[in-house]
Amino acid sequence: MNKSFWYRHRFKTWHVFLIPFCLIWVYPFIWMISAAFKSQREMLLGGLSVIPEEWTWGNFQRAWTTARFGDYTMNTITYSVTVVVLVLLVSALAGYALARKDLPGKKVIVGILVATMFIPHGYTIIPTFLLVNGMGLNNGLLGATLAQAGPALVVPVLLFMGFFGGIPKELEEAARVDGAGYPRTFFRIMLPLAKPVIGTVALMQFISAWNAFFIPLVFTLGRPDLRTLGVGMYNFFGQNSTDWTGLAAGACIAVIPIIVVFLFLQRTFVEGIAGAVKS
Repeated sequence: MNKSFWYRHRFKTWHVFLIPFCLIWVYPFIWMISAAFKSQREMLLGGLSVIPEEWTWGNFQRAWTTARFGDYTMNTITYSVTVVVLVLLVSALAGYALARKDLPGKKVIVGILVATMFIPHGYTIIPTFLLVNGMGLNNGLLGATLAQAGPALVVPVLLFMGFFGGIPKELEEAARVDGAGYPRTFFRIMLPLAKPVIGTVALMQFISAWNAFFIPLVFTLGRPDLRTLGVGMYNFFGQNSTDWTGLAAGACIAVIPIIVVFLFLQRTFVEGIAGAVKS
């Protein structure tokens, strides 16, 4: 009993110790939300206060209409969802193939995939741009989507490979006895079993695509109307001044949907990572 009490007491002590660090960690986010409801003068002269003296919705209206965040939100949704669909389809198929132990050259392929993880995007943007431009897809969301989805396949492929590798081979053999070919076995049996990994990959890629800046910037330079939210933040920076409160409102519009999506899918995310690693 004394030992149990000591453990509970120590647990509460650690909570008290970590609470200040938690507040320091979340303070910038809270301040950003607070600044979105302040006037420009109050934000610059109000110090570290997070409670606005006068609440205003004008910053959100300005961000949504003047800075065109309404259009950029739709572009970002289209861009992010398309990236997720492409990555899921390609990585699931590749992971299923690489999970087979008798695949020729499997170690070489996996080694190359792992090696590409250490190549910064800055080194591959020129060949990627030339490839997309050669396909006639530059200055469009489709070209930006392909450029975003291509380098993002490595980790999802490894996750699917680990998950499918842990599924008993007898399950596939039973499906083959029933007359199911490889495509039917994959889409009707194996893929539904991989729901935790699908949720994990979808969440990871959605967040990455939603927050992307470099690739959407490069591939929509000639079409400002196709910018995503990350690139659209530049609309608040003028030649001689910066609309800081509008920028804070725009940041809230860009960040809050991601937080909501993560809160809904966080359990699936943890289960998918744990399942893939365990496999």
